[in-house]
Amino acid sequence: MYEPIRTKSVHSTMAGNPTTDFPHRSREEELDIQLAGHLAALLAVTDELRVTAPSEDLDAAAERLAGQVARLRDGRKPARAVASGGQPEVAALHHRAHALAGRALVVAASRADTAAAILAAERMDAHAAAQELTGVG
Repeated sequence: MYEPIRTKSVHSTMAGNPTTDFPHRSREEELDIQLAGHLAALLAVTDELRVTAPSEDLDAAAERLAGQVARLRDGRKPARAVASGGQPEVAALHHRAHALAGRALVVAASRADTAAAILAAERMDAHAAAQELTGVG
């Protein structure tokens, strides 16, 4: 009544050798990648803020963020943002930076990366204070 199956089952071929099908990363490696991404995004917003509203605090923060991203990426320096041409609203940039710092803090805490967690918490505080000064928050 039915014709017999003449090809191997997809399930049996996948079960054959699962370790060579795709690269596997440890939880720590995944968290490193995620944390580096959040810090790199925060660095981009910080660079944009430095162009819009320059300050020594932002310069120091950008250097510290770049150092953390390079550390997490095995010494590869992060790409740095350049002026986007338009003049973004400073309050919106501080709001975005605060949110990114919060995400970085969560990942740094789950990764138990004290240096990155302290830096993210400091940036959250700085951007929250800046939001209060601009009337957003």
